[in-house]
Amino acid sequence: MRQFNSLLKQPELDALNVHTKEAQAAQNIWETIAPDNLAKFSHATAIKNQQFTIFAHNNAVAAKIKLFIPSLLIKLEKQECEVTSIRVKVQVKSTPQAKPKIIRKLSSQAASDLKILATKLTGTPLGDALANLARKAD
Repeated sequence: MRQFNSLLKQPELDALNVHTKEAQAAQNIWETIAPDNLAKFSHATAIKNQQFTIFAHNNAVAAKIKLFIPSLLIKLEKQECEVTSIRVKVQVKSTPQAKPKIIRKLSSQAASDLKILATKLTGTPLGDALANLARKAD
């Protein structure tokens, strides 16, 4: 455990730790001032040089945030943040690959049971649908 703790005290990680804390502080501020529907689809990264940087997940969210910039700046002023501008960037979230559809087939027993039921219900919409399903199962 001592070796692990000594690794965490490296100067390279100190800079990363400072950056992470700044980003978390900016995100906390963003969550308090942003409307809920915009906060879900965006995140703040930092406040540097009196500029608040926001990353939107798509162009529509970025456009909506830009419409709210004047009121957001007023809210930031009430939070006592020294911010004179808000910078909005688009950072598209990658979507997970869709799972391939599993084509399931009826067993031969189920298909024969459907055929029997379809013959009992001949002439009805349900009987026609069951007959069609039984034909596709073969």
